[in-house]
Amino acid sequence: MANKRELKQTINYVCAELLSETFVAGMLEKNIVNSNVDNLLHSIIKINQDYIRRISHPEPGMAPKKYFKDLVEGFNKDVDETIDMIGNLY
Repeated sequence: MANKRELKQTINYVCAELLSETFVAGMLEKNIVNSNVDNLLHSIIKINQDYIRRISHPEPGMAPKKYFKDLVEGFNKDVDETIDMIGNLY
């Protein structure tokens, strides 16, 4: 991890890409239920806010390297799950 600012920028970029992919899928596919797309969009926004908040306020008493390593692994897991959900929309 280089620094907190770069980590925040990366999280914002990844979440923006997920939002745009979900939005495009919702607009182009006629068989997709709009409530599923809306729920997925809200989920992505919640992931973004949660991880940005966790970067700004690290857990006290935990070693910084371990904390940020766990944070990145958790974010990657959530992104993988979201990508699977986007794939299931089609």
